[in-house]
Amino acid sequence: MANVAVVILNYNGAQFLEQFLPSVIEHSQVAEVIIVDNASTDSSLKFLKGNYPDLRLIQFEENLGYTGGYNAAINQLDHDYCVLLNSDIEVTSNWIEPVVDYMEKNPDVAACQPKILDYNDKEKFEYAGASGGFIDTMGFPYCRGRVFDTLETDKGQYDNIAAITWATGACMFVRTTDFKKAGGFDVDFFAHMEEIDLCWRFRLMGRSLFCIPESRVYHVGGGTLNKINPRKTYLNFRNNLSLLFKNESSFNLLWKLPLKFGLDWAGAIKLGLSQSWGHSWAVLKAQVDFLIMLPKNMKKRKRINRTHVSKIQNSSFLLPYQYFVKGKNTFDKLHQKP
Repeated sequence: MANVAVVILNYNGAQFLEQFLPSVIEHSQVAEVIIVDNASTDSSLKFLKGNYPDLRLIQFEENLGYTGGYNAAINQLDHDYCVLLNSDIEVTSNWIEPVVDYMEKNPDVAACQPKILDYNDKEKFEYAGASGGFIDTMGFPYCRGRVFDTLETDKGQYDNIAAITWATGACMFVRTTDFKKAGGFDVDFFAHMEEIDLCWRFRLMGRSLFCIPESRVYHVGGGTLNKINPRKTYLNFRNNLSLLFKNESSFNLLWKLPLKFGLDWAGAIKLGLSQSWGHSWAVLKAQVDFLIMLPKNMKKRKRINRTHVSKIQNSSFLLPYQYFVKGKNTFDKLHQKP
């Protein structure tokens, strides 16, 4: 078995550590379990030191976010593979072995994910990753098993190993050398869509990504920022613009970026009518801050390794139109032949 680290990033998640860490330790005997604490102020450290004194603990003096926390932690590790695991995930037996075995047999693979189901409704796919991530032509993310807020029931329809466009950050198996070579996560993302940005860079390096559904985990979701929080709306819209700008070809940006702004304005109106106008303001603020960040993102764009042309796996055309107008609310419907 390769040298594997299961790395759990924690910020004030004592209740999740108490609930899920025992199963992680039980089912991860082939790996080293490491806790990375982002300056928690709750009882997390007391719980860990009192119950798991021999567990490796990496502590930071400030909250570095998902991106900075994992970057700083993985830079200290030399394992062959790192499994980036959210603290609110229940793992199952044999969840590590099939994924690492596949990556060992396929050295061109930079990252993989398991099948992710909803902890509170275990027959449903979970929002953050389901059975593998994709993006449409405009950078809108969706999954095998989840399109926007529509979650499919798992009937085994996506149990095949599949090439994907992005692997979820909720449970990402990553080849450590590839993570470091790609520069890790973009710390300016802080949280949300950082894994899509990283996976896009992997693909520009000529690396591939897969979902291995034989491995199965259950995710609570929304443990840090739930979907009704305008802060999450802000991060999703701002970071989506940034990942498109950083990674898309110059020719495509000429028409995609203006269209993306228009689609986001439509999204702001919809969010205002269906949830609250605080979400609308979050979308507009995201666009303003994206424009402010353009000089910095331009420098990042120039540094990206573009060894290969990145082709989006099985991309759907204009996801909002397909979903809201044509009613295609499942992955199979989006990709069915005319």
